[in-house]
Amino acid sequence: MAALFGARVRRLRTAAGLTQAELGERTHVVSTRITQIERASGAKPTLELARALDAALGADDLLVELWPYVYREAFPDWSRKFMALSERAVAVWQYAAHVVPGLLQTEDYARAVLSVGRTLGGPEHLEERVSLRMGRQERLSSANRPELWVILDEAVLRRPIGGQAVMREQLARLLMKAREAHVTLQVLPFDQGEHDAMGGSLSLLTLPDRSEAAYTEGAHYGQLIEDPGEVRRFALTYDRLRAAALPPLMSLDMIRSVMEDNHRGAKVPSRSERRRVAQEQLQQSGRGRLRRGGRPVPRSRRPGA
Repeated sequence: MAALFGARVRRLRTAAGLTQAELGERTHVVSTRITQIERASGAKPTLELARALDAALGADDLLVELWPYVYREAFPDWSRKFMALSERAVAVWQYAAHVVPGLLQTEDYARAVLSVGRTLGGPEHLEERVSLRMGRQERLSSANRPELWVILDEAVLRRPIGGQAVMREQLARLLMKAREAHVTLQVLPFDQGEHDAMGGSLSLLTLPDRSEAAYTEGAHYGQLIEDPGEVRRFALTYDRLRAAALPPLMSLDMIRSVMEDNHRGAKVPSRSERRRVAQEQLQQSGRGRLRRGGRPVPRSRRPGA
């Protein structure tokens, strides 16, 4: 796909009568960057550069539409189909066991996460992946943004990835995103003990045609599940995780406390206290059918329903 993208750029540039240097000038990059793109060598183009090239060459969004297929090549084979489905999903539900999900990561946090792993090919590959991950987040602010529900294991909050400053910024980002109506955050505290999803992270997707998929992921592997029976089993696992997690308001209090480095103050409330607060949230809402945690269920069917 990178080769196809480069060939299209070269053909459009030639038709426009531009040299590589002239195209680089119009898109604010050096001519060698244009050479790399046309030869499909070096780092793949960012979404911002794809848009600049499209505008400079009058490509009528052709290059922008090709870009998602190009950027997926920067990731392992086992994650590409999941990423393609995620881009179309109307609802995304995730349990994160180790790190903040990519859709909610800051750039510095993403760089720290992506800088480790066996599939990393070097500094250029790292920056390419960071750029692509940031590009994927644009969907959360688009008109067709999905309903996003994220359960964070407490370990996600406690592990200072990238150092304290990076982690503080990341936690602040979580608090900011949680204010948006289409985003729900919960924290699964350590005191809940063992559970069905301890082996890794879990994602559930609902697509526009109401079909559903589940995706499990570890450090160096991933598995996409599309069999309806299997997806329902993973949806039940997710329901249990939501029931065990702190209610949304308590979850945000815990995130805020950890962000302020007040670890002792981030005490997990007792189960009876959590039940009391959850019940109050349910009573206060009083609008339509409620999800666990106190937020109205959107009209789209939940995964596994």
